[in-house]
Amino acid sequence: MITISKEDYLKAIAEAESEGQTVIAATLAHWLSVTRPAVTTALKRLTKDGLARVAPDGHIELTREGRRVAQRTIFRHHLIERMLSEIFGMEWYEVHEEAERLEHAVSGAFEKKLVAKLGHKDRCPHGNSLKLQSPAERRRRGLILLSEAREGSKYQVDSLYERDRKLLEFFESEGIRPGVFLTVKSRNYDGTVSLAVSRKTSRIGGPAAERIWVRDQ
Repeated sequence: MITISKEDYLKAIAEAESEGQTVIAATLAHWLSVTRPAVTTALKRLTKDGLARVAPDGHIELTREGRRVAQRTIFRHHLIERMLSEIFGMEWYEVHEEAERLEHAVSGAFEKKLVAKLGHKDRCPHGNSLKLQSPAERRRRGLILLSEAREGSKYQVDSLYERDRKLLEFFESEGIRPGVFLTVKSRNYDGTVSLAVSRKTSRIGGPAAERIWVRDQ
C-alpha cells in the first residue's frame, strides 16, 4: 500500500537528486524535517516494498517502481500548483506549500479533470520543469546560476528554488520571478550580487543567487 508518508519520502529522494545532492539518510532527515530514526524506519519499509535501495555506503536510490510513484506525486503537485495559480489566482510564491498539503488528496478522476481544464504544460509557476532536471541537465539547456552570471550582462530568469517560502517572498519583493529580465550590475566583494530589475536596483546574497537559474540574453 502506498501511504502519504511513502509518497513524501519517494518524492523527497527524487527532488534531492534533482538538486544535485547525494541522497543519504541525513539528506532526507533535513529535507523532510524528521529525525534520523524516523528516516531509518521509513527506509526499511521502502526497501521491503521494493521502492528504494540503500547501498552499503548509505546512498539511497529509487527503484523503477519507486520512481514511478515519485513522478506521479510530482505530477499531481504540479497540477495543484497550476490550479491554485491559474484558476484561483494565488500568488506564484504561495502555491508550493498548499500543493504539498493537497497533492496526496488528488484522485485519478480529479487528476484527469485537472488535465482537461489546465491542459498540458511543462512548467510550474516557479518555472521548474515537470520532469525533474539535475543541475547538469539544466546546464545542457544553456542555463546558469545567477551566482555565476557575468557583470554587465543581461539574463532572463528561468526558474527558482521553490521549497523556501520566505526566500520566494523575498524574490517577489525584489521583482525577481520566472520570465523577468535582469542585468547584473556588479559581483561584490562580500559575495552579494547587484542587479537591475525592472528599473529597480536590487542586491542579493550569494546563497540566494544560487537558487536562481537564468538564461543568457
